Amino acid sequence: MYKSKMMIVMRRDLKMRKGKIAAQAGHACIEAILMALKKEDRMNDFQIMPDGMFLKDMGKQNTPLSDWFEYGCAKVCVYVDSEGALLDIAKKAEEKGIIAAVIIDAGMTEFHGIPTKTCLALEPLQSDVADELTGGLPLY
Repeated sequence: MYKSKMMIVMRRDLKMRKGKIAAQAGHACIEAILMALKKEDRMNDFQIMPDGMFLKDMGKQNTPLSDWFEYGCAKVCVYVDSEGALLDIAKKAEEKGIIAAVIIDAGMTEFHGIPTKTCLALEPLQSDVADELTGGLPLY
């Protein structure tokens, strides 16, 4: 079993309302999980049952993603103070082959109609790998 965690990186400089922050973080987490399922070729292994969501074993190797479904994992929210800092994390993740789901809000409620990059979520990772990308960021 991995000790995995999912990092959510919010842009504090946007001064979003609490509800907006929660919605954007939710979008990022869902997108990161879906992207990770695709990356691991496990989209067809995903099941929703009355007692929760599961991945069928199918003889595949355990990963932080499969452990996320089986055991859960920490979700840690940290922040940056600019779009540039957010995109820097996304670029570093991409260079390491790690999924970073960057969320672009349509701007209909808080950003005056301007599409705005609000946050990102990394796919579930081993804690030490996540810390390489986000360990120095302050908690939100």
